Amino acid sequence: MGTEERASLLEVAQEAPRPPLPSGPAADRAPETEAQRVAGEHEYAAEHQHAFHWPEMLRIALVAIAAAAVWWRLWEPFPAVSPIGALGLAVGGWPIYREALENLFARRMTMELSMSIAILAAAAISEFFTALVITLFVLVAEVLEHMTVSRGRGAIRDLLDFLPRAVSVRRANVVTQVDAENLAVGDAVLVNPGGRIPVDGTVISGHSFVDQARITGESLPIEKTVGARVFAGSINQSGALEIRAERLGRDTSYGKIIEAVEEAERSRAPVQRLADRFAGYLVYFALAAAALTYLLTHNVRSTISVVIVAGACGIAAGTPLAILGAIGRAARAGAIVKGGLYLEQLGKVDTVVLDKTGTLTFGRPEVRAVCAAQGADEEFLLATAASAELRSEHPLGKTIVAYAQARGCVLKEPERFGYTPGLGIDAVLDADLVLIGNQALLRAHDIVLPAELVARHSGASEVFVARAGRLLGVIIIADTTRPEARQAIDTIHRMGLRTLLLTGDSRIVAEGIAHELGISEFAADLLPDDKQVRVRQLVAQGRTVAMVGDGINDAPALIEAQVGVAMGSGTDVARESADVVLLGNDLLKFSQTLAIARRTRRIIWANFAGTIGVDTVGIALAAFGLLNPLLAAFIHVASELAFILNSARLLPPRTGGVAGRF
Repeated sequence: MGTEERASLLEVAQEAPRPPLPSGPAADRAPETEAQRVAGEHEYAAEHQHAFHWPEMLRIALVAIAAAAVWWRLWEPFPAVSPIGALGLAVGGWPIYREALENLFARRMTMELSMSIAILAAAAISEFFTALVITLFVLVAEVLEHMTVSRGRGAIRDLLDFLPRAVSVRRANVVTQVDAENLAVGDAVLVNPGGRIPVDGTVISGHSFVDQARITGESLPIEKTVGARVFAGSINQSGALEIRAERLGRDTSYGKIIEAVEEAERSRAPVQRLADRFAGYLVYFALAAAALTYLLTHNVRSTISVVIVAGACGIAAGTPLAILGAIGRAARAGAIVKGGLYLEQLGKVDTVVLDKTGTLTFGRPEVRAVCAAQGADEEFLLATAASAELRSEHPLGKTIVAYAQARGCVLKEPERFGYTPGLGIDAVLDADLVLIGNQALLRAHDIVLPAELVARHSGASEVFVARAGRLLGVIIIADTTRPEARQAIDTIHRMGLRTLLLTGDSRIVAEGIAHELGISEFAADLLPDDKQVRVRQLVAQGRTVAMVGDGINDAPALIEAQVGVAMGSGTDVARESADVVLLGNDLLKFSQTLAIARRTRRIIWANFAGTIGVDTVGIALAAFGLLNPLLAAFIHVASELAFILNSARLLPPRTGGVAGRF
């Protein structure tokens, strides 16, 4: 694969023509003329229709005809020179020679240079058929590689092509169709059922259900009425909506996702730089081996075979292709990896550190159980507690009130209400003193707590309720774990990774969550700086750490870890600090991305090992005269394509594209 083609993989977002995102006044890019836009769209469409260009096919046909003519000796007026063979090599092989010269002037050793030497050497000893077949192999390989690379480029283009280009807008009570790039903030955008929403904005009329899984990760459609927020890239499902445009183009949530993917695909992982260096070193090695072969054997055919059989195009092209494919596949799975460096680091992770609230749990308290004391009534217990808590601003109090109202309990306003920090509340209902709080509050009022109601709910808050000096029972409140969290943790453990829970919550709560989810290690009562110190200690111990969190307090630890992972619904600070952003709150997306990164690492290193093995055996066989130039060329091209196709396994399937699976 040529240097230009490899560079396009690394800079796909910059070089590849693509349809523009809708851009209003806030979009941060230079304005584009209509002619430029149309030209770009035509070029984009043409590239989607053809995986290769006609000049390449004509060269292949010319070289094939020339090879057949030389084989059948259709026109051989001179014994040592084949004019038709020379013409085929000159015209058909020109792209190879040109790239070899460009790299030579740039002082880069590439496979094109070694193949050019081999082709010209074969022609010099009058083996025109061999030289033509080598050229044919290389040209066909270039076309197949181009087809594979086009799939990689298609991942980001699918994203860019997802938003509608024509939009219905109501202006001065007249509905017109305008190009998406001509939208302005404040426009009233109309979206029919089944249509894609082109802007971030607020519903000003209509009622519908919207599939916004691509943006927020929510699996079910969300009901939208007047005043609801909607996001570009989501799909309107049932009713017509009129939306006031508030963010356009690159400023939308969808635009930010695209920018993150573009930036990731422009970045270079360390293993990509290693692949480029390795390819250059292998050329030096092949030329040195060829020189040594000639000195020892004086066999020109063996020398040419040595030069031909060695090749590292498979890893030079396959490595960025694997990174590109993995980033696209991760995006399809709902995780935005901000660069090849972080994808590579993610593949080496051996320790996963997890925040609790918002990451493993929903971050909101819920009533788990209402346990009445002996002789007390459960409904009376709940109604008493909720009535006393009506004036409370405490989260646990609000949770009790909401739960009682949902159960249909009749509540009364308390005649008096008081709160004692660290203990609980005291209120008066129908002249009865009501106490709601922890064990210390009730014991301070000489209320006996039965052993069966005390400290039996690990990881939960126990709210004791007493009325008129009599214990009514206890209400168990806990932060509910996310349903997918256990499966995600189990998947991470099956990969052989260590998990650690870090939380600012109490030890008993941390222990309960860790036990429920199968996390063997935990640390509780931590401040944000404490989390950062714990992560720093793990890194100092030689661990490769991924930190998963969602809040402002997680940002220092996210930065400290080799890979910071933010839940998509978390704070802006957490998302900006992270190297990987999950779309939504599904922790399974993180375990899937881990699996993708580890698979990418295995594929890349398999390509390295395969290249070293094939080249070592091939050079040895060629040096001993056991490979002729034709067989050497076949082995070179076949191994190169095998490694590229191995990397191509990471590319997202064409059906639906990346955008269709966000």
